[in-house]
Amino acid sequence: MSFDTSVENKKRNRIKPGQNIWLFGYGSLIYKVDFPYIQQQPAHITGWQRRFWQGSHDHRGTLESPGRVVTLIANKKSACFGVAFKVNYDVFEHLDRREKNGYLIHEVDIHFSSDEVSRGLTYIASSTNAAFLGPLPELEIARHIYQSSGPSGDNKDYVYKLARALRELAEPDAHVFTIERYLKEMEQESS
Repeated sequence: MSFDTSVENKKRNRIKPGQNIWLFGYGSLIYKVDFPYIQQQPAHITGWQRRFWQGSHDHRGTLESPGRVVTLIANKKSACFGVAFKVNYDVFEHLDRREKNGYLIHEVDIHFSSDEVSRGLTYIASSTNAAFLGPLPELEIARHIYQSSGPSGDNKDYVYKLARALRELAEPDAHVFTIERYLKEMEQESS
């Protein structure tokens, strides 16, 4: 599969012009909301965990030296917390371009604090996409991130912003917070 999944996402998206749908954000969509939305709520999805296993050739790295960003990995015992946005069909023109580096739209059940569950969409970069980097020990992931930078800035800033956003939601994520801790230790050592 090509790095650019924007054309494939147009085919996968089944909502029609004028329709609204919930979109689940679990990475940069939590802290970089550069699209219009109708409503926003903390939410979670079950059966998935957030992991820094996806390469970023277009935002937090380059083709020659990709950074690492989060994707969702199936895990029946896990829940991934983030933010759900009720959006209109029109936002997907922008989001499909933004999330084009290996991410595909998937339908998911989104759980809200009210115990309401709604069918919605999220972007997931599976292990079969061309930009997938896969698992490493968290210290190795942090070392990779520490050295990466791309058009959207230093890769470590992505981690810091995501960790801050999760704290604001009062939703701990051991994987994100461990990588953040390693990055801060590396910064202290280099200063």
